[in-house]
Amino acid sequence: MPELSQRITTLNGDGSDGWEVFYRARAMKEAGADVIELTIGEHDIRTDPAILRAMHESAMGGHTGYAIVPGISALRDEVAKRIEAQSGVPTRRENVLITPGGQAALFAAHMAVCNPGDVALIVDPYYATYPGVVRSAGAVPRMVATRSSHGFLPERNVLETASEGAASLLINTPNNPTGAVYPRDTLSDIADVVTVRDMWLISDEVYDTQIWDGAHLSPRAMPGMADRTLVIGSMSKSHAMTGSRIGWIVGPEDAITTLVDLATNTTYGVPGYIQDAALFGLRAGPELEAKVAAPFLRRRAIAERVLAGQNVVRAIPAQGAMYVMLDIRGTGMSGDAFANALLDAHGIAVMPGESFGASAAGHVRVAMTVDDDRFEAALATLCRFAAGRAEAA
Repeated sequence: MPELSQRITTLNGDGSDGWEVFYRARAMKEAGADVIELTIGEHDIRTDPAILRAMHESAMGGHTGYAIVPGISALRDEVAKRIEAQSGVPTRRENVLITPGGQAALFAAHMAVCNPGDVALIVDPYYATYPGVVRSAGAVPRMVATRSSHGFLPERNVLETASEGAASLLINTPNNPTGAVYPRDTLSDIADVVTVRDMWLISDEVYDTQIWDGAHLSPRAMPGMADRTLVIGSMSKSHAMTGSRIGWIVGPEDAITTLVDLATNTTYGVPGYIQDAALFGLRAGPELEAKVAAPFLRRRAIAERVLAGQNVVRAIPAQGAMYVMLDIRGTGMSGDAFANALLDAHGIAVMPGESFGASAAGHVRVAMTVDDDRFEAALATLCRFAAGRAEAA
Protein backbone atom coordinates (compact mmCIF):
# COMPACT_ATOMS: atom_id res chain seq x y z
CA MET A 1 0.00 0.00 0.00
CA PRO A 2 1.40 3.47 -0.86
CA GLU A 3 2.27 5.71 2.08
CA LEU A 4 -0.13 8.35 3.30
CA SER A 5 0.98 11.97 3.20
CA GLN A 6 3.00 13.42 6.05
CA ARG A 7 0.45 16.21 6.29
CA ILE A 8 -2.31 13.77 7.24
CA THR A 9 -0.22 11.44 9.40
CA THR A 10 1.25 14.27 11.48
CA LEU A 11 -1.96 16.18 12.25
CA ASN A 12 -1.78 15.22 15.92
CA GLY A 13 1.89 16.04 16.32
CA ASP A 14 2.83 13.86 19.29
CA GLY A 15 0.25 11.23 18.31
CA SER A 16 -2.53 12.29 20.71
CA ASP A 17 -5.59 14.29 19.73
CA GLY A 18 -6.41 15.05 23.38
CA TRP A 19 -9.77 13.29 23.38
CA GLU A 20 -8.85 9.99 25.06
CA VAL A 21 -10.94 10.52 28.21
CA PHE A 22 -13.93 11.56 26.11
CA TYR A 23 -13.65 8.44 23.91
CA ARG A 24 -13.26 6.21 26.98
CA ALA A 25 -16.30 7.75 28.64
CA ARG A 26 -18.37 7.24 25.50
CA ALA A 27 -17.29 3.59 25.30
CA MET A 28 -18.25 3.05 28.95
CA LYS A 29 -21.63 4.67 28.32
CA GLU A 30 -22.28 2.55 25.23
CA ALA A 31 -21.45 -0.53 27.32
CA GLY A 32 -24.23 0.40 29.75
CA ALA A 33 -22.35 2.31 32.46
CA ASP A 34 -23.96 5.35 34.08
CA VAL A 35 -21.60 8.12 33.01
CA ILE A 36 -22.12 11.84 33.55
CA GLU A 37 -20.47 13.50 30.57
CA LEU A 38 -19.02 16.92 31.34
CA THR A 39 -16.61 16.77 28.43
CA ILE A 40 -17.68 18.44 25.19
CA GLY A 41 -19.55 21.68 24.53
CA GLU A 42 -22.83 20.06 23.52
CA HIS A 43 -25.97 21.75 24.83
CA ASP A 44 -28.31 19.59 26.88
CA ILE A 45 -31.17 21.39 25.14
CA ARG A 46 -31.54 20.87 21.41
CA THR A 47 -32.06 23.24 18.50
CA ASP A 48 -35.18 25.35 19.01
CA PRO A 49 -38.23 23.77 17.31
CA ALA A 50 -38.93 27.01 15.44
CA ILE A 51 -35.50 26.82 13.77
CA LEU A 52 -36.11 23.19 12.89
CA ARG A 53 -39.49 24.09 11.37
CA ALA A 54 -37.81 26.76 9.25
CA MET A 55 -35.25 24.17 8.12
CA HIS A 56 -38.00 21.66 7.30
CA GLU A 57 -40.09 24.19 5.41
CA SER A 58 -37.06 25.29 3.38
CA ALA A 59 -36.17 21.71 2.49
CA MET A 60 -39.73 20.81 1.59
CA GLY A 61 -39.92 24.01 -0.43
CA GLY A 62 -37.11 22.77 -2.63
CA HIS A 63 -33.99 24.47 -1.26
CA THR A 64 -32.09 21.17 -1.38
CA GLY A 65 -29.93 21.69 -4.45
CA TYR A 66 -26.55 23.37 -4.74
CA ALA A 67 -26.51 26.65 -2.86
CA ILE A 68 -24.31 29.50 -4.02
CA VAL A 69 -20.82 28.85 -2.61
CA PRO A 70 -20.20 32.12 -0.70
CA GLY A 71 -23.57 31.71 1.04
CA ILE A 72 -27.04 32.93 0.20
CA SER A 73 -27.17 36.71 0.00
CA ALA A 74 -29.78 37.14 2.73
CA LEU A 75 -27.70 35.20 5.24
CA ARG A 76 -24.47 36.99 4.34
CA ASP A 77 -26.31 40.29 4.76
CA GLU A 78 -27.66 39.22 8.15
CA VAL A 79 -24.24 38.13 9.39
CA ALA A 80 -22.74 41.39 8.14
CA LYS A 81 -25.45 43.35 9.96
CA ARG A 82 -24.78 41.39 13.15
CA ILE A 83 -21.01 41.84 13.03
CA GLU A 84 -21.28 45.54 12.22
CA ALA A 85 -23.64 46.07 15.15
CA GLN A 86 -21.25 44.27 17.49
CA SER A 87 -18.02 45.88 16.32
CA GLY A 88 -18.97 49.21 14.83
CA VAL A 89 -16.91 48.31 11.75
CA PRO A 90 -18.73 48.78 8.42
CA THR A 91 -19.43 45.28 7.10
CA ARG A 92 -21.02 44.16 3.84
CA ARG A 93 -21.94 40.77 2.42
CA GLU A 94 -18.66 40.87 0.47
CA ASN A 95 -16.90 40.63 3.85
CA VAL A 96 -18.68 37.37 4.72
CA LEU A 97 -18.18 33.74 3.70
CA ILE A 98 -20.65 31.14 5.02
CA THR A 99 -18.88 27.92 6.04
CA PRO A 100 -19.81 24.41 7.23
CA GLY A 101 -19.32 25.35 10.89
CA GLY A 102 -16.60 27.15 12.80
CA GLN A 103 -14.16 24.25 12.41
CA ALA A 104 -14.16 24.54 8.62
CA ALA A 105 -13.78 28.31 9.01
CA LEU A 106 -10.67 27.87 11.16
CA PHE A 107 -9.09 25.62 8.53
CA ALA A 108 -9.97 27.97 5.68
CA ALA A 109 -8.65 31.00 7.55
CA HIS A 110 -5.25 29.39 8.10
CA MET A 111 -5.12 28.23 4.49
CA ALA A 112 -5.70 31.83 3.47
CA VAL A 113 -2.97 33.46 5.59
CA CYS A 114 -0.25 30.83 6.02
CA ASN A 115 2.17 29.55 3.41
CA PRO A 116 3.57 26.01 3.80
CA GLY A 117 6.07 26.03 6.65
CA ASP A 118 4.91 29.36 8.12
CA VAL A 119 4.69 29.68 11.89
CA ALA A 120 1.14 30.12 13.21
CA LEU A 121 0.76 31.21 16.83
CA ILE A 122 -1.86 29.71 19.15
CA VAL A 123 -2.61 30.98 22.64
CA ASP A 124 -2.21 28.11 25.13
CA PRO A 125 -4.59 26.80 26.54
CA TYR A 126 -6.41 26.27 23.27
CA TYR A 127 -9.35 24.32 21.87
CA ALA A 128 -8.02 20.83 21.25
CA THR A 129 -8.29 20.93 17.44
CA TYR A 130 -6.27 24.12 16.95
CA PRO A 131 -2.80 22.56 16.46
CA GLY A 132 -4.20 20.01 14.01
CA VAL A 133 -5.93 22.76 12.05
CA VAL A 134 -2.64 24.64 11.72
CA ARG A 135 -0.78 21.49 10.61
CA SER A 136 -3.54 20.57 8.14
CA ALA A 137 -2.99 23.95 6.49
CA GLY A 138 0.72 23.15 6.11
CA ALA A 139 1.82 25.61 8.82
CA VAL A 140 3.77 25.00 12.03
CA PRO A 141 2.01 25.69 15.35
CA ARG A 142 3.86 27.69 17.99
CA MET A 143 2.27 28.11 21.41
CA VAL A 144 1.97 31.36 23.35
CA ALA A 145 2.14 30.28 26.99
CA THR A 146 -0.18 31.82 29.59
CA ARG A 147 -0.44 31.53 33.37
CA SER A 148 -3.30 30.22 35.47
CA SER A 149 -2.52 32.92 38.05
CA HIS A 150 -3.03 35.56 35.35
CA GLY A 151 -6.42 34.19 34.29
CA PHE A 152 -4.82 32.52 31.25
CA LEU A 153 -4.67 35.88 29.46
CA PRO A 154 -1.83 36.33 26.95
CA GLU A 155 0.83 38.75 28.18
CA ARG A 156 2.52 41.25 25.92
CA ASN A 157 6.13 40.29 26.64
CA VAL A 158 5.40 36.63 25.90
CA LEU A 159 3.54 37.56 22.71
CA GLU A 160 6.40 39.73 21.52
CA THR A 161 8.92 36.94 22.01
CA ALA A 162 6.75 34.23 20.46
CA SER A 163 5.74 36.33 17.44
CA GLU A 164 9.21 36.58 15.93
CA GLY A 165 8.88 35.30 12.37
CA ALA A 166 5.22 34.26 12.74
CA ALA A 167 2.58 34.75 10.04
CA SER A 168 -0.58 34.59 12.15
CA LEU A 169 -2.01 34.52 15.66
CA LEU A 170 -5.14 32.59 16.64
CA ILE A 171 -7.07 33.81 19.68
CA ASN A 172 -10.39 32.74 21.20
CA THR A 173 -12.51 35.06 23.32
CA PRO A 174 -14.68 34.17 25.17
CA ASN A 175 -12.25 31.35 25.62
CA ASN A 176 -12.64 27.60 25.44
CA PRO A 177 -11.40 26.00 27.70
CA THR A 178 -10.70 28.72 30.29
CA GLY A 179 -13.82 30.89 30.23
CA ALA A 180 -11.65 34.03 29.97
CA VAL A 181 -13.05 37.10 28.21
CA TYR A 182 -10.19 39.18 26.88
CA PRO A 183 -10.33 42.77 28.20
CA ARG A 184 -9.56 45.80 26.06
CA ASP A 185 -6.01 46.11 27.42
CA THR A 186 -5.19 42.56 26.36
CA LEU A 187 -6.70 43.07 22.91
CA SER A 188 -4.80 46.33 22.56
CA ASP A 189 -1.54 44.51 23.28
CA ILE A 190 -2.44 41.83 20.75
CA ALA A 191 -3.29 44.46 18.13
CA ASP A 192 0.02 46.25 18.72
CA VAL A 193 2.09 43.08 18.41
CA VAL A 194 0.42 41.74 15.26
CA THR A 195 0.63 45.17 13.64
CA VAL A 196 4.33 45.61 14.40
CA ARG A 197 5.03 42.07 13.16
CA ASP A 198 2.73 42.51 10.13
CA MET A 199 0.79 39.37 11.05
CA TRP A 200 -2.76 38.20 10.47
CA LEU A 201 -5.06 37.80 13.47
CA ILE A 202 -7.62 34.99 13.43
CA SER A 203 -10.24 35.66 16.10
CA ASP A 204 -12.48 32.74 17.09
CA GLU A 205 -15.59 34.37 18.56
CA VAL A 206 -18.08 31.48 18.55
CA TYR A 207 -18.96 32.08 22.23
CA ASP A 208 -19.77 35.78 21.76
CA THR A 209 -23.33 35.35 23.11
CA GLN A 210 -22.17 33.67 26.31
CA ILE A 211 -20.74 36.53 28.38
CA TRP A 212 -21.18 36.41 32.15
CA ASP A 213 -18.77 39.15 33.27
CA GLY A 214 -17.63 42.16 31.27
CA ALA A 215 -18.39 42.59 27.59
CA HIS A 216 -17.31 40.99 24.35
CA LEU A 217 -14.99 43.13 22.24
CA SER A 218 -13.91 41.87 18.85
CA PRO A 219 -10.31 42.76 17.97
CA ARG A 220 -11.61 43.66 14.51
CA ALA A 221 -12.95 46.82 16.18
CA MET A 222 -9.51 47.92 17.37
CA PRO A 223 -7.86 50.75 15.39
CA GLY A 224 -6.28 49.49 12.18
CA MET A 225 -7.28 45.86 12.76
CA ALA A 226 -10.16 45.38 10.29
CA ASP A 227 -7.72 44.83 7.41
CA ARG A 228 -5.66 42.16 9.18
CA THR A 229 -8.35 40.26 11.13
CA LEU A 230 -10.43 37.24 10.16
CA VAL A 231 -13.35 36.66 12.55
CA ILE A 232 -14.72 33.14 13.00
CA GLY A 233 -18.39 32.82 13.96
CA SER A 234 -20.87 29.99 14.25
CA MET A 235 -24.48 29.13 15.01
CA SER A 236 -23.37 26.12 17.06
CA LYS A 237 -23.07 27.73 20.49
CA SER A 238 -25.33 30.76 20.13
CA HIS A 239 -28.31 28.81 18.76
CA ALA A 240 -27.61 25.19 19.82
CA MET A 241 -27.15 24.22 16.16
CA THR A 242 -24.01 22.13 16.67
CA GLY A 243 -25.02 19.36 14.29
CA SER A 244 -26.20 21.71 11.55
CA ARG A 245 -22.59 22.72 10.81
CA ILE A 246 -22.97 26.35 9.84
CA GLY A 247 -20.64 29.24 10.56
CA TRP A 248 -18.80 32.08 8.85
CA ILE A 249 -15.62 34.02 8.29
CA VAL A 250 -15.70 37.81 8.28
CA GLY A 251 -12.72 39.71 6.93
CA PRO A 252 -11.35 42.05 4.27
CA GLU A 253 -13.12 41.71 0.93
CA ASP A 254 -9.98 40.57 -0.93
CA ALA A 255 -9.41 37.79 1.61
CA ILE A 256 -13.03 36.64 1.38
CA THR A 257 -12.83 36.55 -2.42
CA THR A 258 -9.89 34.13 -2.26
CA LEU A 259 -11.61 32.11 0.45
CA VAL A 260 -14.59 31.66 -1.85
CA ASP A 261 -12.16 30.08 -4.33
CA LEU A 262 -11.02 27.69 -1.60
CA ALA A 263 -14.62 26.80 -0.69
CA THR A 264 -15.40 26.13 -4.34
CA ASN A 265 -12.65 23.54 -4.40
CA THR A 266 -13.35 21.97 -0.99
CA THR A 267 -16.76 22.24 0.68
CA TYR A 268 -18.71 23.69 -2.26
CA GLY A 269 -20.86 25.62 0.16
CA VAL A 270 -23.51 24.82 2.78
CA PRO A 271 -26.95 23.29 2.09
CA GLY A 272 -29.52 25.98 1.38
CA TYR A 273 -32.11 24.71 3.83
CA ILE A 274 -29.56 24.89 6.66
CA GLN A 275 -28.67 28.44 5.63
CA ASP A 276 -32.36 29.35 5.67
CA ALA A 277 -32.68 27.92 9.18
CA ALA A 278 -29.64 29.93 10.30
CA LEU A 279 -31.16 33.07 8.79
CA PHE A 280 -34.36 32.43 10.71
CA GLY A 281 -32.36 31.91 13.91
CA LEU A 282 -30.41 35.14 13.54
CA ARG A 283 -33.56 37.09 12.77
CA ALA A 284 -35.21 35.67 15.89
CA GLY A 285 -33.07 38.13 17.80
CA PRO A 286 -31.29 38.24 21.17
CA GLU A 287 -34.20 36.70 23.07
CA LEU A 288 -33.55 33.28 21.53
CA GLU A 289 -29.80 33.61 22.08
CA ALA A 290 -30.40 34.52 25.73
CA LYS A 291 -32.64 31.46 26.12
CA VAL A 292 -29.86 29.20 24.79
CA ALA A 293 -27.25 30.83 27.06
CA ALA A 294 -29.36 30.94 30.25
CA PRO A 295 -28.60 27.41 31.55
CA PHE A 296 -24.85 28.08 31.53
CA LEU A 297 -25.15 31.32 33.46
CA ARG A 298 -27.33 29.53 35.99
CA ARG A 299 -24.88 26.64 36.30
CA ARG A 300 -21.94 28.98 36.69
CA ALA A 301 -23.66 30.25 39.84
CA ILE A 302 -24.12 26.65 40.99
CA ALA A 303 -20.42 25.97 40.39
CA GLU A 304 -19.40 29.05 42.37
CA ARG A 305 -21.56 27.93 45.29
CA VAL A 306 -20.24 24.36 45.31
CA LEU A 307 -16.60 25.40 44.96
CA ALA A 308 -16.91 27.99 47.74
CA GLY A 309 -17.48 25.15 50.21
CA GLN A 310 -13.99 23.63 49.86
CA ASN A 311 -10.35 24.68 49.52
CA VAL A 312 -8.63 22.03 47.37
CA VAL A 313 -10.03 22.86 43.92
CA ARG A 314 -9.51 26.41 42.64
CA ALA A 315 -11.75 27.76 39.91
CA ILE A 316 -10.44 30.03 37.19
CA PRO A 317 -13.03 32.84 36.99
CA ALA A 318 -15.50 31.81 34.29
CA GLN A 319 -16.35 35.08 32.54
CA GLY A 320 -17.92 33.45 29.49
CA ALA A 321 -18.60 30.23 27.54
CA MET A 322 -20.08 26.98 28.83
CA TYR A 323 -17.16 25.67 30.88
CA VAL A 324 -15.50 25.94 34.26
CA MET A 325 -11.72 25.47 34.38
CA LEU A 326 -10.54 23.97 37.65
CA ASP A 327 -7.04 23.96 39.13
CA ILE A 328 -6.62 20.54 40.80
CA ARG A 329 -2.88 20.76 41.48
CA GLY A 330 -3.67 20.63 45.20
CA THR A 331 -4.34 16.92 44.73
CA GLY A 332 -0.78 16.31 43.55
CA MET A 333 -2.18 14.83 40.33
CA SER A 334 -1.94 15.81 36.68
CA GLY A 335 -5.15 16.75 34.96
CA ASP A 336 -4.96 13.58 32.90
CA ALA A 337 -4.51 11.32 35.93
CA PHE A 338 -7.27 13.11 37.84
CA ALA A 339 -9.77 12.89 34.97
CA ASN A 340 -9.15 9.18 34.43
CA ALA A 341 -9.32 8.39 38.14
CA LEU A 342 -12.55 10.39 38.56
CA LEU A 343 -14.10 8.54 35.64
CA ASP A 344 -13.12 5.15 37.07
CA ALA A 345 -14.23 5.96 40.61
CA HIS A 346 -17.46 7.87 40.01
CA GLY A 347 -18.40 7.69 36.33
CA ILE A 348 -17.90 11.44 35.91
CA ALA A 349 -16.10 12.46 32.73
CA VAL A 350 -14.23 15.77 32.52
CA MET A 351 -11.51 16.91 30.14
CA PRO A 352 -7.89 16.97 31.34
CA GLY A 353 -6.25 20.36 31.07
CA GLU A 354 -3.38 18.73 29.21
CA SER A 355 -5.78 18.15 26.30
CA PHE A 356 -5.69 21.91 25.79
CA GLY A 357 -1.97 22.55 26.06
CA ALA A 358 0.93 22.67 28.48
CA SER A 359 -0.28 25.86 30.19
CA ALA A 360 -3.36 23.99 31.46
CA ALA A 361 -1.46 21.08 33.01
CA GLY A 362 -2.82 20.26 36.45
CA HIS A 363 -6.28 21.53 35.54
CA VAL A 364 -9.51 19.99 34.28
CA ARG A 365 -12.25 21.53 32.17
CA VAL A 366 -15.83 20.90 33.26
CA ALA A 367 -18.58 21.44 30.68
CA MET A 368 -21.78 22.79 32.23
CA THR A 369 -23.88 20.66 29.91
CA VAL A 370 -26.14 18.49 32.07
CA ASP A 371 -29.24 19.50 34.01
CA ASP A 372 -28.76 21.63 37.11
CA ASP A 373 -29.26 18.91 39.72
CA ARG A 374 -26.92 16.42 38.05
CA PHE A 375 -24.36 19.14 37.46
CA GLU A 376 -24.38 20.22 41.09
CA ALA A 377 -24.14 16.63 42.35
CA ALA A 378 -21.32 15.78 39.93
CA LEU A 379 -19.31 18.87 40.86
CA ALA A 380 -19.78 18.18 44.58
CA THR A 381 -18.54 14.62 44.02
CA LEU A 382 -15.54 15.95 42.09
CA CYS A 383 -14.65 18.23 45.01
CA ARG A 384 -14.95 15.40 47.55
CA PHE A 385 -12.84 13.19 45.33
CA ALA A 386 -10.19 15.92 45.05
CA ALA A 387 -10.19 16.42 48.83
CA GLY A 388 -9.60 12.71 49.36
CA ARG A 389 -6.73 12.68 46.90
CA ALA A 390 -5.19 15.75 48.52
CA GLU A 391 -5.25 14.07 51.93
CA ALA A 392 -3.58 10.97 50.48
CA ALA A 393 -0.89 12.98 48.71
